[in-house]
Amino acid sequence: MPPLSSVKYLSALFLVLTITLQTTRAQTTDNVISYTLEENIPYATGDDLIAEYCKLDAFYPNDRSDLPVLVYFHGGGLKGGTKNIPEYFKEKEIIVFTVNYRLYPQVATREILDDAAKAVKWAFDHAEDYGGSTEKIFLSGHSAGGYITSMLGLDSTYLEKYDLHPDMIAGLIPLSGHTITHMTVREEMGIPETRPVVDAMAPLYHVKKETPPYIMITGDRELELLGRYEENAYMLRMMKLVGNTNSELFELQGYGHDMVYPAAPIVVKKIKEICSGLK
Repeated sequence: MPPLSSVKYLSALFLVLTITLQTTRAQTTDNVISYTLEENIPYATGDDLIAEYCKLDAFYPNDRSDLPVLVYFHGGGLKGGTKNIPEYFKEKEIIVFTVNYRLYPQVATREILDDAAKAVKWAFDHAEDYGGSTEKIFLSGHSAGGYITSMLGLDSTYLEKYDLHPDMIAGLIPLSGHTITHMTVREEMGIPETRPVVDAMAPLYHVKKETPPYIMITGDRELELLGRYEENAYMLRMMKLVGNTNSELFELQGYGHDMVYPAAPIVVKKIKEICSGLK
C-alpha cells in the first residue's frame, strides 16, 4: 500500500488531469463550426434553359464573417458535367459556391462564359449574406472550369458587362485548364481538337502584366490531356516576359488530367496565404 502522501499526490494529479480534460473538451466543443449546404440557388433569370442550368450550391460555415469565397466551376469540356464540391474544400472555413452553367451545343460557348460571369456577379452581390468578404472572392475550376476561370480573370469584357473587373478578384486558380482556345470552341469553329489555336477565346491571348494572383495547377506533363501542362507552362513563360509577377505553375507528378484531389490542398493553402496578405 503506498504512503498516504503518495495517495494524496495521485488523487490530486488525477483531479488536475480530469479538469484539464474536461476543459479541453469544452473548448473543443465551443470551437466546433457547423456548416450548411444550400442547393440549386438561381443566379440568373430567363428562358427554360437558364432556369434549368443557371443554379449554384452554397456550402458555408454558420455564424462567421469576413471569410474567403471560392466560386468553383465544374469540368466536362463545356459540353457536360455538373456542379460539385471537392471534398477537401469542405469545412476549411471557406465559403464555396459551386456553379452549373448552360452547355454546348445548346448554347454558344460565349454564352457559357456569360453564365459564369453572372454567377460571379451573384457571388459579389451575396457573399456577405453567407459570411463572406467581397475582397476575398476567388475563382477556380477543373478542366473546362479552369478555362472559364482564366477567361473571366484575364479577358475583362465578361465581368465588365456586370459592373465588375478582374482586379476585384482575389485570385485565379485554374486546375488543368486550357490556356489556348478551348477544344469545344474550336469544335464550334470546325477546327479539330489537335490543331491548337490562340485567338480572343484563349487565355493566352490576354497575357498582361497586371492580373490577380494567377496560380495554374496541372497534372504530370507525361500523363495530362493533350499537352495541357505545356500550354500552362507557355502561359507562365509569357506572363513572365511581360513582367507579370503574380503567376505560378504547379505540376503534380504522377497524376493525369483527373488531378483535383491532389490539387485541392494547394488551392486552400493559396487562398489562406493570399487572404493573410490582405489583412
